[in-house]
Amino acid sequence: MLKRILSLTTHRIYELPVMVLMPHSRCNCRCVMCDIWKANQNKQEITVEQLQPHLDSFRKLGVKYVALSGGEALMHSNLWRFCDQLKSIGIKISLLSTGVTLKANAENVLKYVDEVVVSIDGPHEIHNQIRNIPSAFEKLSEGVKRLKELKPDFRVTGRSVLQKLNFNHLADTISTARSLGLDQISFLPADVSSTAFNRNDPWSENKVDEIELNNEEVIVFEHLVESTIQQFPDLYEKKFIAENPQKMREIVQYYKALLNKDNFPVKRCNAPWVSAVIETDGEVKPCFFHKSYGNISTSSVENILNSREAISFRKNLNMKKDATCARCVCSLHVSLTQSF
Repeated sequence: MLKRILSLTTHRIYELPVMVLMPHSRCNCRCVMCDIWKANQNKQEITVEQLQPHLDSFRKLGVKYVALSGGEALMHSNLWRFCDQLKSIGIKISLLSTGVTLKANAENVLKYVDEVVVSIDGPHEIHNQIRNIPSAFEKLSEGVKRLKELKPDFRVTGRSVLQKLNFNHLADTISTARSLGLDQISFLPADVSSTAFNRNDPWSENKVDEIELNNEEVIVFEHLVESTIQQFPDLYEKKFIAENPQKMREIVQYYKALLNKDNFPVKRCNAPWVSAVIETDGEVKPCFFHKSYGNISTSSVENILNSREAISFRKNLNMKKDATCARCVCSLHVSLTQSF
């Protein structure tokens, strides 16, 4: 606890419990709200050899939990040795996956990974439409089923980005998550304004219009959210739906704010003080959306996070006024006592 307090008050990182690694740049889906797959011809990955020198920094910083984000980490050429390096220093691993190749990798997933978070965009037809892969849902279903057959208590959760093509299917998405045997489902709005996720520039107005909700759709969405709160009170209470009702209402508020009909929801986030993102090119960032502190090819993770530039960034960051933070779709807050 003391180290986390020091990090938050001095802006120098003494303990960093969470690390997000993007070990592989390619993806096996072509989602309408994501541009990662557009760089599939330019394969990049963090190799076992590149990771090795930074394990000492992970240990010194007290990294407890690593999320393997993407691209699709299961496309990494040597993922299990990569995971073995992390497990060797006692780190818990969460795998974020499209689910397309989960079945083929089930045994190794259970051996090296502590939990899986799969992307789910709705019921069968909607999921496949958004993923732009004809059999994406079937493969996801088979993968989750195989994991549960081999280890029934293994934690598999779902994450769903609510946007123009699927907001109408909110209740069906919840029911689909249950039918798949997921342990939980979480929701977030679509990022339509940043240059994260392989966007060289912000989206054009036409592209934004394809994803964000218009005035009429926001009204419908608000009614649908309130309907699920009434329809699934037990699922909210038991945290099968990860967000509480207020958090779900804030997704509606986010889309209203994009239309200048409301303020963006106030974030409770301490991500830059408790976590970092390492992208496939080695760039180290405070989160997905802010600019890089440095690169692991030229310095250790510990030195990058505690560089003059990084400390200054954290010291001067005002999340209430920062435009990037205001529009953030996936804020993180780790309490002083939270364990992993």
